[in-house]
Amino acid sequence: MPNVFAQKITPFLWFDANAEEAARFYISVFRNSRLGIITRYGDAGPAPKGTVMTVSFELEGVQFTALNGGPHARFNEAVSFVVACDTQAEIDEYWEKLTAGGGRPIQCGWLKDRFGLAWQIVPANLFELLKDPDKSNRVMVEVMKMIKLDKAAMEAAAAGA
Repeated sequence: MPNVFAQKITPFLWFDANAEEAARFYISVFRNSRLGIITRYGDAGPAPKGTVMTVSFELEGVQFTALNGGPHARFNEAVSFVVACDTQAEIDEYWEKLTAGGGRPIQCGWLKDRFGLAWQIVPANLFELLKDPDKSNRVMVEVMKMIKLDKAAMEAAAAGA
């Protein structure tokens, strides 16, 4: 990861003072991930000299930058990251990892991790299940009952079972 801005658009995440901890957590969750460049505040501040300012990291081929910007901004569900999963085991794995250590489930496949970032853990075939209006209605009736998504139940609903 030689250039932090190698991709045209990079998610830039604002943390209070734990950007490095968050980046290290995320790279532990996703297999194809790595830590990038860590920059530190200098004499100009606003944080104490030598403390982490930004951390670049890559998750599954997508580059991110995390900033220690102070307590002024908080995450909310208006922005989330979707993790498309091929199997129920994969859904379960990401759900468990991202809710660990203080994360919390929300509903309909949504969760917040321990840093407050919102995630949607969904079957990779979600849009295929939702593209037909009749199937979509049946699938959504099931999804609205769920916290963590159940891929088989969603597929059964789409099939009319």
